[in-house]
Amino acid sequence: MSTTKDPRRQLLGKIAKARGAQFEQRLGESFAYYAQRGYAIIEKTPEPMHPTKSLGNGKFIAYYEKQAQPDYKGTIKGGRTIMFEAKFTSTERLEQSRVSREQSEYLDRCQRLGARCYVLAGFITGEVYRIPWAVWSDMKAHFGRKYVTEADLREYHIHTAWNATLMLLDD
Repeated sequence: MSTTKDPRRQLLGKIAKARGAQFEQRLGESFAYYAQRGYAIIEKTPEPMHPTKSLGNGKFIAYYEKQAQPDYKGTIKGGRTIMFEAKFTSTERLEQSRVSREQSEYLDRCQRLGARCYVLAGFITGEVYRIPWAVWSDMKAHFGRKYVTEADLREYHIHTAWNATLMLLDD
């Protein structure tokens, strides 16, 4: 068995990572637009870190702990809580298992309390879909399988405004 890495797979991985970062940047810019206009304050949930050793001068060695919360949380005008778990894929399908069990349980609890919870799905085509949590969490019943394709998500398509803002809060 060879231990050398496949350069093609490495390149594809780097491209997918860069496109995923672009997807998150688009989301961040759209949330900033909503904040500037006073429609909502939606912020990225920081990745929880566990420091293991102090190096002095405010530096330390740490590792990321497994995240149980959604990627974005906030409040929309009128006082309603909103949460988004963002997933990007460079393939033709998005697996339900991309949302961890801990994240699913958290979103279930928040939705039962009245929060508006969604999965934001970004595809390599550049299109974005806002899938209600109730649909994502019961994907098998809605789509007959535990993954979705863009064709499955047409009714959840997010429009892009003239200024490139994703219309994530429109109902």
